[in-house]
Amino acid sequence: MTEHATPRVSAVRVHVGDEETAAVTAVLRSGRLVQGQEVAAFEDEFAAIVGGRTCVAVNSGTSALHLGLLAAGIGPGDEVIVPSFTFAATANAVAMAGAIPVFADIEADTFCLDPDAVAAAVTSRTAAVLPVHLYGHPVRWDGLAGIAERHGLLLLEDAAQAHGASYDGIPVGALGDLAAFSFYATKNMTTGEGGMVVCRDDATARTVRLLRNQGMEQRYKNEIAGLNNRMTDLAAAMGRVQLRRLASWNEERRAIAASYDEQLTGVVTPVVAPKAEPVWHQYTVRSTDRDALATRLDARGIDSAVYYPVPTHRLPAYDLDVELPETERAAREVLSLPIRPGLTDDEVARVVAAVNEGSDRG
Repeated sequence: MTEHATPRVSAVRVHVGDEETAAVTAVLRSGRLVQGQEVAAFEDEFAAIVGGRTCVAVNSGTSALHLGLLAAGIGPGDEVIVPSFTFAATANAVAMAGAIPVFADIEADTFCLDPDAVAAAVTSRTAAVLPVHLYGHPVRWDGLAGIAERHGLLLLEDAAQAHGASYDGIPVGALGDLAAFSFYATKNMTTGEGGMVVCRDDATARTVRLLRNQGMEQRYKNEIAGLNNRMTDLAAAMGRVQLRRLASWNEERRAIAASYDEQLTGVVTPVVAPKAEPVWHQYTVRSTDRDALATRLDARGIDSAVYYPVPTHRLPAYDLDVELPETERAAREVLSLPIRPGLTDDEVARVVAAVNEGSDRG
């Protein structure tokens, strides 16, 4: 009798089932594939989780950031304060708008932009702050809002990892002047690829709609120079199904996080800040022996990942000599453990046992 190896505990699993397949098939049969009724319906339905704000669907989270900046008038000569400890798309969107990303440090506990570091980075050229709700944990919004009010700055939320999170009872996406969500395959919900711009006012939303569609609302009546950043109806149809499942999936993530919080030893578990309600896109621990921990997990058949091993300001695209000590320390110490819908109790127990094995050895 052949003995089967224990399956790996995977960190990522794309949840696409029969409902998504049926929704996409219906669009294919309709013959209307791009920015039609499904996109409009998805925008309206997504608005329900961002306080009823106007939503404009686009083809990626990066496009959502880029068009949001352009619609707000951010461009050459402007500085935009961003975290370095995040995916490069945040800074890239600023650069592609023609503005200058200014990197500020993070808080040690939440991994999000530190309001004190933001305040210290403000100059006469600062036009906006672009905080990231990293790992699905909301930024400490009170501090940032005060800075923005004092200096007249735009606040654009990078909510790519935070679908359904909230701060002080306010949904992420409804905190700032604008927000950008991503629906990449590994996010808490997916359209395969896609994004959403969330706008405080209808005038900004109209500008985003023009920008995503070559600068026109009516065919061949281009009002401004625009791009082709439209969402397909195929993506929107999938997103509408996923959106109905988002709340339950987020609750599964919270339950897994609670189990880890209770049982893990020998690592620093993530902190939930006052007023914050995270959605645990990632469950990220700290360890001064991070690489050894990752190696041990891999040997036990457990996936893990480092988000992010190189701070954005040190990437070749930017290559800046900026003192960001908490950012640098996080890049050396963080490790994200499996946390996804469908993770079984046995799989959680395997993760806990493998992590705690290191502390058991003393």
